[in-house]
Amino acid sequence: MVVVQSEYDPLELAKETEKIVVRGDLRKYYRLSWASRWYGGISEAHCCGCCLRCVFCWSGFPRDHPEAVGDFYSPEEVYGSLTNCAVKKGLNQLRITGNEPTLGWSHLLRVLELVSKTKFLFILETNGILIGNDRRLAKQLSKFKNLHVRVSLKGTNREEFAKLTGAKPEGFDLQMRALENLLDAGISFNPAVMLSFSDPHDYEKLKHELQKIHKSLPKRVEEEYAILYPPVITRLKEARIIPRRAFPPSETRNRRHY
Repeated sequence: MVVVQSEYDPLELAKETEKIVVRGDLRKYYRLSWASRWYGGISEAHCCGCCLRCVFCWSGFPRDHPEAVGDFYSPEEVYGSLTNCAVKKGLNQLRITGNEPTLGWSHLLRVLELVSKTKFLFILETNGILIGNDRRLAKQLSKFKNLHVRVSLKGTNREEFAKLTGAKPEGFDLQMRALENLLDAGISFNPAVMLSFSDPHDYEKLKHELQKIHKSLPKRVEEEYAILYPPVITRLKEARIIPRRAFPPSETRNRRHY
């Protein structure tokens, strides 16, 4: 288990987590070969470990206890599992989800290299912390043309980010910088934002900040709301955080199909 202090540094947590979930090009996953309804249908693999501790996260145990769950897989094994599932289910999109796929960067790049030789679209869902910290990562992603990056902002500002993740507020700046780095690298991307805990006025302020990065970004925002799985409900109660708007699993809506 990675010990997390209050107001932790997500970059330091990334380093500590990688010591557990990465072995060379091998990466730890708790589930491979899964077909889900998101994005109109996608083949996905679920990885272990993250550099944030979002209170609304649906994948808490593999995030908090990556040493206790899952197995290590090579990029080739992950690629094979993703594509086999996609072919079997008639899907044309792939993703690594469950936790933070940018941990174990060389592993991810190798998966993307394998996918790049196919007609599948890979959707990279990320909190953007590492991409925001090092613009070279965005540059490395730019060579993959069948890639779309979705940066999930944890709230609308620094204060919300700190409240929802427990991390230092400056982590929100890294998320915003990830958008700038992806734009500069010419990568297909969009911002998503968790709005279950946000005041509408703060959301409007965020859209104004996004417009400063690029005028099209406010229109490309994907609005996210917490899904009230039992562990999420427990975590919210323990944190004494009440969502303004959230949905039970039975009422979740499909995410956009990119």
